[in-house]
Amino acid sequence: MKRRDFIRLATSTPLLAAAPALAAAATAPLPHADGWRRFELRYDLDLSSQPGTGRVWLPLPTDAGNFQVVHSINWNDAPTGAALNWDPVYQAMMFSAELPAAASARRFSVSAVVSSHDRNRGAASPVRPLTADVARYLAPTPHMPVDGIVATTSAKIVQGIKSPDARARAIYDWVVDNAFRNPKTRGCGMGDIKFMLESGDLGGKCADINSLFVGLARSAGLPAREMYGVRVATSKQFKSLGKADDISKAHHCRAEYFSPHHGWVGVDPADVRKAVLAEALPLTDPRIIALRERLFGYWEMNWVGFNTARDFELAPRAREALPYLMYPYAEFGDTRLDGREPDHFNFKLSSRELTVGG
Repeated sequence: MKRRDFIRLATSTPLLAAAPALAAAATAPLPHADGWRRFELRYDLDLSSQPGTGRVWLPLPTDAGNFQVVHSINWNDAPTGAALNWDPVYQAMMFSAELPAAASARRFSVSAVVSSHDRNRGAASPVRPLTADVARYLAPTPHMPVDGIVATTSAKIVQGIKSPDARARAIYDWVVDNAFRNPKTRGCGMGDIKFMLESGDLGGKCADINSLFVGLARSAGLPAREMYGVRVATSKQFKSLGKADDISKAHHCRAEYFSPHHGWVGVDPADVRKAVLAEALPLTDPRIIALRERLFGYWEMNWVGFNTARDFELAPRAREALPYLMYPYAEFGDTRLDGREPDHFNFKLSSRELTVGG
């Protein structure tokens, strides 16, 4: 008999107690207004070929600001003891299951239903206080130092600029002008910004380019963070900035900084550079100029965000900390499966747009 576990986030009191970051938004009315879109994301996994016992972790979407709401999580045929977990620092939500040796318990699916709305920078307001949950995004991490060459580079970029928003814009423009997309980079990159700056090689993909923005912003005194996620639908902007149906290779990291007057502001210099490469257009092309302006303060939500966790411990803990959790991850003894190679991992991630209110 098939085993099916279903969790509706808006009504599950134990779940909300375990996930404080979700509670406020999940108890609000679910979005049905104009502009909202609803998607189902589904993982299908077959890990039956791996020897011995193991464990798998899957990143899942969480509520985010006023632009993303998660409605439900469910799984089919997962092993006994499969559960949702959150890391204690970032509250990144993940599905995790211990995988027994039986091959039949290695084939299962996990899905989430989430609504999203295009995100624009909010209207200016009086100065917002720098609370502890925001200030944590000034701190360094192992892959993102804020001293040394990161600090000296940041200081040169923002020299003489006082306004936090103007500083963020200067860093954004510097990254767009100096970084570039390298199609040979594995997955979305690692975001090792110290290496990038010391080597002078500013090529990479979204986790490199947008992490460069985040690290330089933190060094300039601006709280900033990446949000890791996946594209789920076609784009109204450029074909290269969207993906639907089979999204196993459509993962994408975005960035945001905290403005005293606007709160968290979404940016995406990496997608400017992706459009430059994929569409074979120069930075001086009017369409790229318009995209560059738009992506400072705007996220097209044909994308679903997972978490903002950086250099952190999975829950339950893996053999070592991960730089980020954007892809599925699994361990079988000394063997580690990296979701940056979905065929080797043997998983498929797919998206399906649902009718809002249906």
